[in-house]
Amino acid sequence: MKTEKNNDIDLLITQYLSGKLDKEAFAQLKDWASESEENRIYVKNKVEIWFSSCIADETCVFDKDKAFELFQKRINKAKRSNEQMRRLSWKTWVRVAAVILIMLLPFAGYWQGKESVKQTFADIVVEAPLGARTKLYLPDGTLVWLNAGSKIVYSQGFGVDDRRLKMEGEGYFEVTRNPDIPFEVKTKEVNLKVLGTKFNFRNYPDDDEAIVNLMEGKVALHNEIKCMPELYLKPDEKMVMNKATGEMKKTSTKAKRSNTWINDELFFDELPLKHIAKRLMRSYGVEIIVADSLQDKRFYGVFKVQGNTIKDVLDAMASTNQMKYRYENGKYILYR
Repeated sequence: MKTEKNNDIDLLITQYLSGKLDKEAFAQLKDWASESEENRIYVKNKVEIWFSSCIADETCVFDKDKAFELFQKRINKAKRSNEQMRRLSWKTWVRVAAVILIMLLPFAGYWQGKESVKQTFADIVVEAPLGARTKLYLPDGTLVWLNAGSKIVYSQGFGVDDRRLKMEGEGYFEVTRNPDIPFEVKTKEVNLKVLGTKFNFRNYPDDDEAIVNLMEGKVALHNEIKCMPELYLKPDEKMVMNKATGEMKKTSTKAKRSNTWINDELFFDELPLKHIAKRLMRSYGVEIIVADSLQDKRFYGVFKVQGNTIKDVLDAMASTNQMKYRYENGKYILYR
């Protein structure tokens, strides 16, 4: 049986999803959701109902009384069509991995096209932990894959006045075209700007290089280390930046090979072992030490992460007689 308290919470949820909840009321809702697992699940379920119905009937313009009445009907509507569920893009977040947010903030990210979305709530942070990948859709409809050990940060106002995000690690983006609001990815060493395109961007903090591969469209790259003109890429071109010097080099490439990781595939094309080791550590969540004499030894190979253990991969590499390995004190040690 519903209580008066539940009705109050339902109203707060309705206002929150409609972009009309002030800071004080949001804090009240967040505190209530944090009191127990039962409360958290209650809010999560109501958000799910809201978005499945909202996407289907497009009646999400806020009117306090009408919205609350509609929301009550949605809560009581236990059965939702398969088509609605297929279109419920936020559920992808739940299925894949590690969204670090305040309460349930990712759901607000899908409320788009209104000035009221620009509230003073915390930025949204999405992370893919070691050993996992994360797939999500941004508020503007852009598809993002995050590779293991990567994260993006964007504001609650994303898609209203700007489409700017910060990234660490590696991400593949299929950007929804919007000529009025460029899409920007900011990192410490290099920033990228596009209108609508497909590209792979890798820039882990502990990597020596930042690399952009372009599949479709056009991107502009701005060097944050040294003063130089913007560098433009066309499809099947890539940019490699030396992060120590700031030098940026553009070359031709088969760009589609750069994002095989979104299909759970590791592709090494004459890659130095020191770089391969980092990818394996992120993909499998293990620690690997490479002997100095092997750091620049290059290997070629394609491996499926699903169905192949780290030992399977290292066994295949060792079969070339170019290296050996042993497991010691929780670490894989690669040596000659």
